[in-house]
Amino acid sequence: MPTYEYECEKCGRVFEEFQSITAQPLTRCRFEGCGGAVHRLLSGGAGFIFKGSGFYITDYRSESYKQKAKADKEAAASSSGSASTTASSSGSDTTKRGGAGPTPPAKTAGSS
Repeated sequence: MPTYEYECEKCGRVFEEFQSITAQPLTRCRFEGCGGAVHRLLSGGAGFIFKGSGFYITDYRSESYKQKAKADKEAAASSSGSASTTASSSGSDTTKRGGAGPTPPAKTAGSS
């Protein structure tokens, strides 16, 4: 059963009431001696606490999805591995000389 928040228009008190969803909203303040009209407040409700398994998007994936994801991951790993092998075997001068890197751009006239 949900907990509803009410505010009294007469005394200004805010209070919570544990009621069934099908129960009629309260109309009068529950504090002794007040009896003012109340209205139900909109509230954010309670926070969610996720415990245990079953709350992650990957927990309920189908087997076919898992197999395709694994194949995609392996294909990406093998293609990135061959790209790094190609780059390292190209034999550029900078890697042979200790990785000096590219030369900085030349200064033009008028630049400081």
